[in-house]
Amino acid sequence: MSVETTDLLDVDDLTAAELAAVLDRAAAIKAGEDDTDLPRQTLAMVFEKPSTRTRTSFETAMTRLGGHAIFLGPDDIHLGRGEPVKDTARALAGYADAIMARLFDHADAEELAEYADVPVINGLTDDAHPCQTLADLLTIRERFGGFDDVTVAWVGDGNNVAQSFVLGAALADLDVTVSTPPTYGVDGAVMDRAAELGRAPTVVEDPGDAVADADVVYTDVWVSMGEEDEREEKLAAFEGYQVNADLLAGTDAAVMHCLPAHRGEEITDDVVESDRAIVWQQAENRLHAQAGLLVELLT
Repeated sequence: MSVETTDLLDVDDLTAAELAAVLDRAAAIKAGEDDTDLPRQTLAMVFEKPSTRTRTSFETAMTRLGGHAIFLGPDDIHLGRGEPVKDTARALAGYADAIMARLFDHADAEELAEYADVPVINGLTDDAHPCQTLADLLTIRERFGGFDDVTVAWVGDGNNVAQSFVLGAALADLDVTVSTPPTYGVDGAVMDRAAELGRAPTVVEDPGDAVADADVVYTDVWVSMGEEDEREEKLAAFEGYQVNADLLAGTDAAVMHCLPAHRGEEITDDVVESDRAIVWQQAENRLHAQAGLLVELLT
């Protein structure tokens, strides 16, 4: 095992070397060049939020690795319904070899990790989505053969996906420009952490400026789960930030989206369905990146 951290709550819980090790392992597993498995090991998967890619990719990864995954939805356990998070953490740690949790409050993920004596993986919180970043970086590395001289433009909301991506890009020494409406930028503390890691992104307000020299244009939904009451306000604020043919005109940039996409809002249907979109490669790589992470954490 080349990863010393015991939990992954955000991508910068890994060092740059550990991140590279996870991506190397993921690439080897995907290519069929690494047959490490996790027999008789169990992953407890706790979900407060619904999921397509997170549940399916983690469950499939554990199956392919010879282990087992247990889905625990909001109606299946007592988390948030009378049982303290710390009690859930200690109980699950007595049964499972690792816990993956997809939650609203990032503090709950931190409490799980504090009280569980098995690895805890953040499958998404309102603050961070490190597993998505692992898949994103694996996809970029596959597309361009590495990170040297690759530029990425993030266009849209400075949300949890953006925040983890900024940190992962800093660890990978990847050049990123962020373009968001003024009041929807990446959190200042996250920008400071990226700077400490060695590479804070450039920030511009005009999305056209952001994508002009980009090799990759990355976007995500403008209205995340739990923000439905802000929908009209956010749609108005993000006018002009849609990733569409006009924005991409004159560039050869590949397009990424973590999915699900709200087609017609942050991205148009024709862009998602175009040859420049690598969203399906990106989605598949959730499986391989998480398999690599599980092996690194559990062997």
